[in-house]
Amino acid sequence: KCGPVLPDSLVLEIFLRLPHDAVLRAGLTCRQWLAVSRDEFLWRELFYSYYRIPRLVPRHPAAVSWYREFKRLFDCIPCVEVQTLREHTDQVLHLAFSHRGHRFSSCSKDCTVKVRYRPDGNISLVHSSSMRQFNWGYTQFSQFNADDSLLLVSGVYLGPHHSSSGEIAVISLENYTLLSRVRNKPYDVFGCWLNETHLISGNLHWIGNMTSCSVLWLNKAFQDIESENVNVVKRLFKIQNINASTIRTVMVAHCRRHDNPDLLLDYEAQSQARRQKGQQQHHHQPLLFDLATSGSEDEEEQEEEEDRKNVGQKELEIETQVAQLMGRAYTKPPDPSLTEPSESGEEDKTYLLFTTGSLTYSPHQIGIKRIRPEQMTTSGPVLGEERSSDEFFDSLDHVIDIHGHIIGMGLSPDHRYLYVNSRAWPAGCVISDPMSPPPIAEEIDLHVIDLKSLREERRSLRAHRAFTPNDECFFIFLDVSRDFVASGAEDKHGYIWDRHYNICLARLAHDDVVNSVAFSPADQELLLSASDDSTIKVWRSPRMIRLAQASARPPRPRSLLPSWLSRSKNSCINGKP
Repeated sequence: KCGPVLPDSLVLEIFLRLPHDAVLRAGLTCRQWLAVSRDEFLWRELFYSYYRIPRLVPRHPAAVSWYREFKRLFDCIPCVEVQTLREHTDQVLHLAFSHRGHRFSSCSKDCTVKVRYRPDGNISLVHSSSMRQFNWGYTQFSQFNADDSLLLVSGVYLGPHHSSSGEIAVISLENYTLLSRVRNKPYDVFGCWLNETHLISGNLHWIGNMTSCSVLWLNKAFQDIESENVNVVKRLFKIQNINASTIRTVMVAHCRRHDNPDLLLDYEAQSQARRQKGQQQHHHQPLLFDLATSGSEDEEEQEEEEDRKNVGQKELEIETQVAQLMGRAYTKPPDPSLTEPSESGEEDKTYLLFTTGSLTYSPHQIGIKRIRPEQMTTSGPVLGEERSSDEFFDSLDHVIDIHGHIIGMGLSPDHRYLYVNSRAWPAGCVISDPMSPPPIAEEIDLHVIDLKSLREERRSLRAHRAFTPNDECFFIFLDVSRDFVASGAEDKHGYIWDRHYNICLARLAHDDVVNSVAFSPADQELLLSASDDSTIKVWRSPRMIRLAQASARPPRPRSLLPSWLSRSKNSCINGKP
């Protein structure tokens, strides 16, 4: 079964010209194949040429050979559709896995949240809740708490077109009962867990036509019967907004692993790490709100919106100047410890991340605020007692300007890196009217921010596209695994990139906009994607599909001939007939 002997250069040329799905199944049976498969120089040349990676990019720090690395990028990407889930009856907006990866939830324009269970790879629907009874228009986001016992569900109220009110519900995953509901405004704050029992929500108060105050609240997920007199709500931060901007999209980053991340994206830091390794070897407030008042609040909100539209440009400019003066006079100074190294070097810092802005209403900045240990519980001073009259607002500890409309954020599993979807503004543009933001690009840039150095890392990733204008822009959720990052897009595809090499590896087709993607925390070769086509698609890697097929095959019947020959041979050796 041995083919002709081919020159190594010809073998490499054959591989370079093979289509993508045939590279590792070329069927070359020449005698040189074993030698070629172990030839690191040939596989390195193939790797850089096939994936069009600049030669300056080093090999992945965890890779043991170029052959294994080529095989990883080809064989371990979840790009093969294995199942389509059709339980939702309208657009599917968000997906979330539990931390152990055995459950996942989905939110949809059909106003339901669904929870599915996958014990052995078989997906089954175990719970579905409709939130229409609470006057919700739709569910938009969900998140499991750290021990996977509670599910946070964020939704949008039914109301006037310009309404920005929403609500957060907490559901027990033991018996799927509703434990609490918390008001959330604007609704695209979404909400998030701070720890196993406390969540963060938002509220918005308009001070003028373009000046407002965002209040971020810490809420206990449920109220114990025996602790009626203990605070269940506490104000975390009160932040001034100017030029019609607001705080949105809150998330929490726990930085305990910043010095030992899963993957360092700085190539120089990678080489240094390898060298070192070689050398060493409140006030009580009920959580359940009376929803009878929600209609009147929405009407007041719409009236405020109309009033703001009728104000002249000169008055708006004066208001912004006054707001900036007031902010400088009545804002607490930023926390200097955000960028200063701790004395022990092992301090567990917790950051609150959110989108905000200072030039226009569209979110174009990442705000960072440190949450101190004493702030992580609702016990302590009641509203405002810890704040002096000269420090009415909290300042942001750090701001990162993206220079574009932010439409998605996601943290790496080790919380070292923040990935940000944005649509860029024209270079050199000047914003003269906060209510008229610059036009935004169709291409989506995926920025990478190092939360240890607080600076952008590398060039942004690009492949996916969006088409809606500024005032209709919606959130496109992304997700990050140990080695990959994935995102939805408005071009009817999801996308997967390699985090180390900065290359796009796969496109995942749907029939409409892809709103959300989610990797399994337990297995990055399993990915889910959700779309406006009302479906959830399940994607697996070619490697895992082969393993599943092999385990499903019945065992081959054992042949008696080899064992008989073996016994006969042993008998002859021992001199027995």
